Amino acid sequence: MRLSATDVYAFQALGFLGTQDAARWVSSEEISEATGVHRPYLVRILAALSNKGVVKSKKGIGGGYALARKAGLISLCEVVRAIDGPVAPLSCISLNWHESCPEESRCHVRATVYTRMRDAMLGVLQEFSVADLVADARQGVSYGHCLGHLLKPNA
Repeated sequence: MRLSATDVYAFQALGFLGTQDAARWVSSEEISEATGVHRPYLVRILAALSNKGVVKSKKGIGGGYALARKAGLISLCEVVRAIDGPVAPLSCISLNWHESCPEESRCHVRATVYTRMRDAMLGVLQEFSVADLVADARQGVSYGHCLGHLLKPNA
């Protein structure tokens, strides 16, 4: 698994939303200004998060975005799945998007290495929540620097 710029931006936006009063609707303009994420890109990220129930949205005057649940109840696994889809490195070991492989029953690497990779990634992402992102947001931590550290394919 590799984090994408979209993941980083989603983490930044969710951390900011988590610092807001739960009853307050926050505009995409305000989130963009606070996080430095360009508004058109941010709106697409928020739409993906809204479609998967991570955030809720309200249209019209006084509308905006808010976390769908308390920050501690939204796992980073849920966030990454909302943005990227499956967390598993291969569909033959995916829990939610499984596709069978003809070698499945006798593939030693699938049964050991690939499954353990999936379980480790899921375990870490489920262990942490948006509350962890909120802790950084409250301290003024920006994930903008993370963008320069994203690993590229074939790096």
